[in-house]
Amino acid sequence: MDYTLVFLLSLLQVLSLTTANSLSEAVMKSKVKWMAEQLVVKVNRDFQFPPELTLSPPADELDGSSSSVIAVLEGYNGLISDTLNGATQIKYEISSLTGYLDQWRQGHCSEPRPKPPASGRLQELQSAKEFVHTVSMEALMRVKEFLKLLLKNLEHLQTC
Repeated sequence: MDYTLVFLLSLLQVLSLTTANSLSEAVMKSKVKWMAEQLVVKVNRDFQFPPELTLSPPADELDGSSSSVIAVLEGYNGLISDTLNGATQIKYEISSLTGYLDQWRQGHCSEPRPKPPASGRLQELQSAKEFVHTVSMEALMRVKEFLKLLLKNLEHLQTC
């Protein structure tokens, strides 16, 4: 048997798997980019933020893992009230983005998704739920800023 042919076929298989995986990651990042850009546009278009409502601490850190991105977006999405005019569609689209990321992550990661605890401003907002519309507006602002951060650092988005 010709070992050169066996070696070349093995090499071709490895290259095709590697290329398919990087192509899959490129497609995922492209879709995440498109979804995030659409969300930022809709939040800017549909909501007028009061000037006195500013983000004092910097936006949430982006560690690059899809699990972290999902956790942050789900945390803020849970704080946005359905009674806020126009919020239902935004919440649906945030859920679509996190669902897409989670489904992609499940197909590419062997370990289960960790559930990081709420920290910083997210935790503070969760404890101030009695101010429904104020919390909703701040959560929307933070989602927008977090998505902008994600868009700037999309090349760092990791699978697991």
